[in-house]
Amino acid sequence: MPVASLVSFRLGGPDGVSVQAATWGRALERLGFRLRRVAGELADGTRPGDVVVPGLAVAAEAAPGPAGQRPAAPQGPSPAELETALAGSAVVVVENMLSLPLHLEAARVLTGVLAGLPGDTVVLLHHHDFAWQRPETAAITDLPPRLARAVHVTINDFSRRELAERGIDAVTVRNAFDLDAPGGRREETRAALGCGPDDLLVLQPTRAIARKNIPAALRLAEGLAERLDRPVRYWLPGPAEDGYAATLAEVLATATVPVHRDAPDDLRLDAGGAAPGMGDAYAACDLVAFPSTGGEGFGQPVIESVWADRPLAVLRYPALEEILALGFSFLAADDPQAVAEALRRPDAPTAGRNRALARTHFSMEALERALGALVRTR
Repeated sequence: MPVASLVSFRLGGPDGVSVQAATWGRALERLGFRLRRVAGELADGTRPGDVVVPGLAVAAEAAPGPAGQRPAAPQGPSPAELETALAGSAVVVVENMLSLPLHLEAARVLTGVLAGLPGDTVVLLHHHDFAWQRPETAAITDLPPRLARAVHVTINDFSRRELAERGIDAVTVRNAFDLDAPGGRREETRAALGCGPDDLLVLQPTRAIARKNIPAALRLAEGLAERLDRPVRYWLPGPAEDGYAATLAEVLATATVPVHRDAPDDLRLDAGGAAPGMGDAYAACDLVAFPSTGGEGFGQPVIESVWADRPLAVLRYPALEEILALGFSFLAADDPQAVAEALRRPDAPTAGRNRALARTHFSMEALERALGALVRTR
């Protein structure tokens, strides 16, 4: 069975890159490949075939340095380590390591190793976002590299166009979701959080970082508490990263609604059931808030909320404009009055249309077709 290797700083976590890398991994397995994960950190533990290369890791909680750097170890990987980790791969998928300058030393070593792979190896550079799309890394021009045999893959068309302006051709493969996955455990999760039967739970299913615009989500929850005749709670399950912990503490200290910081896997649910996860968080909530305004390559909660059949309140950012152009319709996170009215009178036709559009554009089947074309024709 041919081997497909996924390479990144970290895999197996709740961040969008890790989630979509896992989705690509499932699609590659369904296409007949044996999966190998190569990363500096595997947040969900190692599996047979995985390779941990400590020199690839970044310190997720640290604020990026002047060049965007935040390596977890003082020294990056050696070429020999990466050559051994990738040996025998028919396909190598690089997940954002050659897109953002979080560890330039590791990126440069990996670039050299990829250039020396056998000529029949398929190399896909899966770009989720780029240095120029974030203020703190906009001055860095080293990435992505111009590798002669590599295929550049973006997750949206505006990134593909920006890459073309820099002289690199790419193809767009949209993020994919398992839209047939079973729903989570609503009542058990709410009970574990201490939610009453009438409590309205607002979920912001993200990490705690500046670009997720946590103050706006909290303002929405507080605005709903003023307009609805029921208690409102706010749940932010993701960890504080990018040096945001101190700012987050200041933001949450002034909250006028109860705030939950529990990660789903920390909750005590049915001992005999599946481990708690984000599916349970979506099931427990009554509204999803995602008020990012920039720096998002996609925004996982947008389609995840559609899968979970939960209303979504958003603010506008470039990647969202592409999703809206497909016909999706969501609530405005800066209009608590309109959101309150929508919660009182759910719009079933709009929810149904969103689900149909998600299946057309963001399904696992669509991803398998796109990946199949890339790995079989090169």
